Amino acid sequence: MRVAKDDVDVRMEIPGAVVRQRLDFGDVSGYDKISGEYFTLSAGVDTTPLFEGLEGNVCNCPHWGFVLRGRITTTDREGRQETVGTNDLFYWPPGHNVKVEDDAEIIMFSPQHEHSHVIDHMIRKTLG
Repeated sequence: MRVAKDDVDVRMEIPGAVVRQRLDFGDVSGYDKISGEYFTLSAGVDTTPLFEGLEGNVCNCPHWGFVLRGRITTTDREGRQETVGTNDLFYWPPGHNVKVEDDAEIIMFSPQHEHSHVIDHMIRKTLG
């Protein structure tokens, strides 16, 4: 789910402050601790080979985040694609791969245990 900043409902606007809120932006029930993550990614990065060996060869962890700059396309298990770009909020449900279209920096919040498992797997893949 991609949401451009201007598409997030303005709930309150007073001099010096604008409060925007997107309701129902994913569900965290059933998860324990959340990690805050900052990723710097170069154009061309594709997680497909890094996720090989995970269940379904995809990342099975949900992520909520914000694109500081760049453009990233996710592909889900069914082959559906969605592209997020600078200033977009996003929710990536479990079951995705990621391809970086333009150099990007993103902030994500993810279930700590699940995403640590994915990151550890990627580290092992890069070590051979």
